[in-house]
Amino acid sequence: MRGQIVKIHSDLHYVQVEKDTYPCKCRGVFRKKKILPLVGDFVEFNKEKLVIEEILPRKNEFLRPKVSNIDQAFLITSLKVPDFSLHLLDKLLVLMELHSVKPIICITKRDLVRDDEFRKIEEILAYYQKIGYTVIYNNELDKIKQLLKGKTSVFTGQTGAGKSTLLNLLNPNWKLETGEVSSALGRGRHTTRVVTLYELFGGKVMDTPGFSALDFKGYTKKEIRDCFLEFRKFPCPFADCLHTREVECGVKDAVINNNIMKSRYLNYLNFIEEDDSYDG
Repeated sequence: MRGQIVKIHSDLHYVQVEKDTYPCKCRGVFRKKKILPLVGDFVEFNKEKLVIEEILPRKNEFLRPKVSNIDQAFLITSLKVPDFSLHLLDKLLVLMELHSVKPIICITKRDLVRDDEFRKIEEILAYYQKIGYTVIYNNELDKIKQLLKGKTSVFTGQTGAGKSTLLNLLNPNWKLETGEVSSALGRGRHTTRVVTLYELFGGKVMDTPGFSALDFKGYTKKEIRDCFLEFRKFPCPFADCLHTREVECGVKDAVINNNIMKSRYLNYLNFIEEDDSYDG
C-alpha cells in the first residue's frame, strides 16, 4: 500500500493513507543502507505488518529539519523583535531556490514598526516583488489559504518571527506552542520540536523547528549565483562570469546604476565566499 509519512517519533513512522494513519517501523535494510526516512516521504508499506518497505523518489529533501517533497515555503519575516534581516531573508531565498521550492515572503509584526520606518521597508519589499517573489502579510489570511491549496508547504523563518502564531490563526484547533523573544538575545525559543505534516485548506502544511542548516556546502558558486533571479536580466560577455572581479560585468554595472539592490549583491558576495570548499 502507498502512503505518506506525516510524523516521525522515535522509531515509529506515521504513514497516512487518505483519512487513516498507520504507525509503522522500517525494514532493517534501511539502516544498513543508511536510508533515512523523512516527513513528507511517499512510501510503500505493508498494512498488516506495519512495515515501510520502500521510499519512493523525492522531489527534494532537507536534513535540518528532516523533511522532503516540499512545493513551497512561507518565509516568515518579522519586521521587529526579531529585527528585519535582509541577510537571513536572502539566505532562505537562495536555499529554497537550490531545492526547487517556491518561496513566499510573509511579513509579520507590521504593527511594531513606525510609519516612516515602514515606508523604507515597503520600497525594499517592492523590489522583491519586482524580481518575481510573492510578498504577503500574515493578516492576509484569505490570500494565504488560496496559496495553500493543492500544495505541500513549509513555514520557516527566524525563531520568534511568528510561524506557530500564524498556523494557529489559520487553524485555532491546533493550539501550537508559541514562544516569546528574549530581550537579551533578540531571538526566540524553538517551540516546535516534532515535525508534523497537517492537512489544511486543500493542501498540506509542515510545522518545523526551522531550517538550521543555512550554509551552502555542496553547492558551487555558479549554482548560488543562478539563484539570484535579477542577475539573469543583466548579461555579461562571458557565461561563467561570477560578478566579482571581472571587467565588463553587466551585474556590477546594474548595482552601480541602482538596478540591482546593493544589499542583495553584497549578500551574494558573502554567500559565495563564506566557505572555501566551493569549487565553482
